[in-house]
Amino acid sequence: MKVLLVGDGSREHAIAEALARSVKEPKIYALMHLINPGIAKVCEQSYGGYRRGSPIDPIQVANYAEELNVDFVFIGPEEPLFHGVADEVERRGIGCIGAHRAVAEVEMSKAYMRRLMWKYEIPGRLRFKSFKNVEDAIAYISEYAESLAIKPARQAGGKGVKVIADVQVYLSKEKREVKAKHAERVVKEHMRGYVDIEDRVLLEEKVEGPEYTLQCFSDGETILPMPLVQDNKHAYEDDLGPETGGMGSICGKGLILPFITMEEYSRSVEIVKKMVEAVQKETGELYRGVIAGQMMLTDKWGPTIIEMYSRFGQPEGENILPLLETDMVEICEAIIERKLSKVKLEFREKATVVKCIAPLGYPDRRDLARGHPIVVDEEAIARRGGKLFWSSVDTVDGMLVTGGSRACEIYAEADSIEEASEIAERCIPYVKLLDGWRLFHRSDIGTPRLLEKRRVLAELVREIYQYREKKGILGRTIDWIPGRGKIEL
Repeated sequence: MKVLLVGDGSREHAIAEALARSVKEPKIYALMHLINPGIAKVCEQSYGGYRRGSPIDPIQVANYAEELNVDFVFIGPEEPLFHGVADEVERRGIGCIGAHRAVAEVEMSKAYMRRLMWKYEIPGRLRFKSFKNVEDAIAYISEYAESLAIKPARQAGGKGVKVIADVQVYLSKEKREVKAKHAERVVKEHMRGYVDIEDRVLLEEKVEGPEYTLQCFSDGETILPMPLVQDNKHAYEDDLGPETGGMGSICGKGLILPFITMEEYSRSVEIVKKMVEAVQKETGELYRGVIAGQMMLTDKWGPTIIEMYSRFGQPEGENILPLLETDMVEICEAIIERKLSKVKLEFREKATVVKCIAPLGYPDRRDLARGHPIVVDEEAIARRGGKLFWSSVDTVDGMLVTGGSRACEIYAEADSIEEASEIAERCIPYVKLLDGWRLFHRSDIGTPRLLEKRRVLAELVREIYQYREKKGILGRTIDWIPGRGKIEL
C-alpha cells in the first residue's frame, strides 16, 4: 500500500507517524515545500520517499500521486484544500482525505461560515458584519460604539484577530480610532495577496470565555468526534502578545477538558454536525476528511463556534494523533468508502501537552525568524519522557534551518495535564539555535495556575448561560436604545 501525504508542518509529521503505525504497513510518500526532517525520516523508514514541491498546486500533487500509483492522498494543511487539490486528486480517480474546495469554504471564508450559521439557525450564532472594502468598515466603526472582534474575512493562518472592548463612554473616540487602524491593517497586511473571496474585513460581536477545539472525522454521513483540545494562541505568558497559529495546546485524560463538561462536549458535537449538514446542503457536495470547530464557552450561548477548520488543528492535531489506537489507514479507507459508521475511534487514556518553540521574530517578523541553523538532542528529549515534532524547518545542504514560523514542538503525555506540562518543560533546553539567535516558548501552558484561570472563567460564563437558558433567552441579544426602549436581536 502507498499513501501520499501533502504538507510539511508538525501536524503532517504527526499524521505521517499515525499512518506508519498501521498494521497495513503503508509506504509513505510526501510532497513538501520545506523538507521537514521528521516527515522525511518516516518516509524513509517506511520505504517510501518524498519530494520538494508546491502543496497548493493541484496538478503537481495529482501528477505525483499518479506517478506513484498511490492508494490515497492525505492533505494536511488548509491552503491546498482552498486551492482545490482534493478536487483534482479525486477527479483523477484517486481517493483523498481532504475537503473539496466548495465545502472547505466553511474555513476559508469566515463571513461565509457566519452567513451559513444564520441561514440554517445553528446554535452559537454571533452578530456580524462583513465588508468588501476597508472604507465601508471604517464608516461603520465610526458610527457605532461597540465591543468588537475585528478579523480578516479569510482564514489567514490564525493571524490578524483583535478583540476591542468599547464600554467606557469617555474612551469611545479613542477606541473607534484603534478599531479603524486595525481594520486598515487587516486589509493591508493580513488580506494582502488573497483574491479568492470578495469580503475583506469581518466585524463580530465580542464574546468572552475559554476556547477549545473539537476535531472530527467525516465521510459526509457520519461524524466521529475526538477528545477536546485547547490551543493557546497568544505569543507570550498569561495570554499576552499577538495572536499566533498556536504556541501550544493541552488535552485532558478522556474526551473533555478540566473546565468543559460532558454536556458541553455533546452540544459542541451537535453544532459541528449541523455545520457539516449545512455546508453539504448549500454546496451539494459531501464533506470527507477532517472537520473541526474552534469553540468558545460563552455567556450568551454556552458552546459557540468562533471559527471552523477543514483539517486537523496545528498544534491541536499533535495532542490527539499520538494517542490514536484505531488504525489510521483503516479510518482513511472508511472515509473514502463512506463506511465511517463502522469504525470505532479509540484513544489511549492519557493527558497531553504540546509546547511550541519559535525563533524570536515570530509571528509578526517572520523574516527575522527565518534562516537560523537549529539542532535538537532528540535522545535527551526521549529520555525525559518527551517527543519531538518538527514544524517550520527546512533541510538545506544537510543542515536544518528555521523556516520563519514555529520551528518545532515538544509533546508529552502523563496521567494529568500538569504532569505532562512539567515533562515538556524539562525537554525545552535541548532545542538550540547555533547562531545565538533566541528561541522562545510559553512555559505556562498546562500549569496549575493557567488551568485554574480557565476553570474560573468557565464557571463564570457557565453560570450566566445556564441562567439565560432557564429564562428562555439563550442566544438572544437585548439592547436598550434611547427613545425606543428595549429591543431584542
